[in-house]
Amino acid sequence: MPLTAERTLKRELGLRDLVLTQILFIVGLGNFGFAARLGASHAAFWLIAIVLFYIPLAAVVVHLNRWRPLEGGLYQWAHAAFGDFGGFIVAWNLWVYAMVLMSQIGIISVTNLSYAIGPSFAWMADSKPVVAAATVALVLGLAMVSLLGLGIGKWIYNLGGVCVLVLVGALIAVNFVPHQRATLSLALPPPTLININILGKLAFLALSGFEYVAVFAGECKDPARMITKSVIVSAPIIAAMFIFGTSGVLAVTDPAQVDLVSPVLQAISVAAKPLALAAHLASVFFVMLLVSRLAQSSINFAVNSRLPMVAGWDHLLPAWFTRLHPTRRTPVNSTLVVAAVTLALGLASTVGTGRQEAFQLLDSGMGIFYGLTYLAMFAIPILGYASPSAGLRLAAVSGFGMTLLGVVLAVFPIIDVPNPLSFTVKVGGTVVLANAVGVLIYVWQSRRLRVKVEE
Repeated sequence: MPLTAERTLKRELGLRDLVLTQILFIVGLGNFGFAARLGASHAAFWLIAIVLFYIPLAAVVVHLNRWRPLEGGLYQWAHAAFGDFGGFIVAWNLWVYAMVLMSQIGIISVTNLSYAIGPSFAWMADSKPVVAAATVALVLGLAMVSLLGLGIGKWIYNLGGVCVLVLVGALIAVNFVPHQRATLSLALPPPTLININILGKLAFLALSGFEYVAVFAGECKDPARMITKSVIVSAPIIAAMFIFGTSGVLAVTDPAQVDLVSPVLQAISVAAKPLALAAHLASVFFVMLLVSRLAQSSINFAVNSRLPMVAGWDHLLPAWFTRLHPTRRTPVNSTLVVAAVTLALGLASTVGTGRQEAFQLLDSGMGIFYGLTYLAMFAIPILGYASPSAGLRLAAVSGFGMTLLGVVLAVFPIIDVPNPLSFTVKVGGTVVLANAVGVLIYVWQSRRLRVKVEE
């Protein structure tokens, strides 16, 4: 990547911005629902995931960011270790992952709105026209924010991070509501396929994301030092939020009845029912949840628009993707492409499926795309790139194993679906097809460059 291209970017992000962005991005509020399905034994699985995945991930990200503190983050690390094709495929899977994640915004926002308004509007969450309209409006709004750049975007991330802290704080406070069931236990749940599947989700999905802000290295102030500090500061806060927040969900909700789409608002709504201001509280928390979700999606949009830009700098994509806004210095064409593909995924996900199954299809496919990028990231120190120590290699092996577990089991649903085999085929087929498209794009661009050089 030409350093002159990176220097044209504006360095907007400081330590506070990075810490709040880490909390905002990593603390996915839907993950409390997956963990709550385990009952009180969630604490044991959280601790296993923290030891075998979370701590190794933090160590590997800190090391690789010091090795290559460049705009593009994980793409740059993979490109330096595995060459053009390896870097491109990693960026491609990260790109598709982020778009699948953003495509959930319509389903999640409408579900949260139905909780906030009240039971009489519960039908909205299962209305495909309502979800489709919300998806279109929200994706277009995200595209506009992305075009404005991190000078404005960072304040949205900061606000979203604060909202997540308040929401999870309220969820933790639910633990103090009188209840009869146990919410914390170090006893391991039965080793069923579903429970092991959830363990994989708690590790490489719920606790992943430290490497994400490294994509903005070229837009950070002193990225090698600041990104490392943001990991050290946010890591223990995030771990505590997940463990005690899950307990809050279980304090008022039976594990089998947890809503995987919006477990946080569900739990807070149930806990607030005896209060005179319950309806108003639900509305306030809905607004905060919507803000945090929009802020998370805004991060994804910004990351997704930069990956094609950096790949274009390395001539792995047409230079068309590197076009920057003359004053905002944001990638214009990449943003438009991301908006179009995200809309297509969001609208297609509800075809022929119920709300919970549609959410699971998106979530499982997303987990595999993201998991593939993590397998490549952990492989870098395992294979000896970036001058790893023996301890770092051991940490990378642990992270690789937990990621592989999550990727393999992601094709199996953790809820009842009409046709489990069809679910598995849809998820697996989507991943294979998407990567085949990525390979074709890489081959096409490589041939295009070869012809151009020969001319």
